[in-house]
Amino acid sequence: MAESPNVTYSFLGPVGTFTEAALAQVPEAQGKPWRAVNNVGEALADVLTGRSVAAMIAIENSVDGGVSATQDALAGAPNLRIIGEYLVPVNFVLVARPGTALADVRVINAHPVAYAQCRTWLEAALPHHGHIPASSNVAAAASLFENSQADAAIAPPGIEKHHDLDVLATDIGDNPNAVTRFVLVSLTTALPARTGADKTSVIVELPEDRSGALLEMLEQFATRGVNLSLIQSRPIGDALGRYRFVIDADGHILDERVADALLGLRRSSPNVIFLGSYPRADKQPIEFTSRYEDEIFIEARTWLRTLLP
Repeated sequence: MAESPNVTYSFLGPVGTFTEAALAQVPEAQGKPWRAVNNVGEALADVLTGRSVAAMIAIENSVDGGVSATQDALAGAPNLRIIGEYLVPVNFVLVARPGTALADVRVINAHPVAYAQCRTWLEAALPHHGHIPASSNVAAAASLFENSQADAAIAPPGIEKHHDLDVLATDIGDNPNAVTRFVLVSLTTALPARTGADKTSVIVELPEDRSGALLEMLEQFATRGVNLSLIQSRPIGDALGRYRFVIDADGHILDERVADALLGLRRSSPNVIFLGSYPRADKQPIEFTSRYEDEIFIEARTWLRTLLP
């Protein structure tokens, strides 16, 4: 009898995290086993080893920017592909063990990204507090029952339904419109269909540390009318001044202008990691001028062939 294919999906746990809320948006994951993991590295390892068919990971926040741990992990796993993105509105509450008052809080357990998004409120309400990093927002709350040195934790709304905790404050996020962007990654090489509202993600190393190198890299997109919705530098780690750039470009690799830009990158960079082309979560069609239509690129190649013997 043939072995059944693995249909497990991994996400940053435990139950109740924003990552789980993002996975709940994936139709293909409904009714399938979900595996809670402790960090991004474990989630990607699940996919690379075949323990899971895909993993949901946070990659960007509208307040705090790109999630560096995710970006660095993806740079070290070049066989993975992003097959979808999902947006989750983010807000936080401050919780503590029953009987704890806000005035009693001296140390707070919180995921670093959540902590950064609540910094203004914390500095106003608890100006002398300390911070202990947690692996996830739910883990921060759960750790209060594990001999934690923390007096309180930053957690998602509704956490008190899963744990015996008192809510000391609600809506403590600095930005009520904060959104976290999640991506679903898999080992598949199949491309999601082109929709006209797509995004292409790559990681690119600068060929050398010199004046104008970054400009030359960006010109590969600019001269082809490709807008960038994200560009963030990350140190490669082997020497000072050596950087890779995480880039989200508007469009699909099957769009002529995007494909041509990627070819330009590959000619000029020693290492280009293609992370995938996939539908935008907001479904907003990509706008560009008519001189970058597919037909323009195709006609130019046809013209060139007519000049060759």
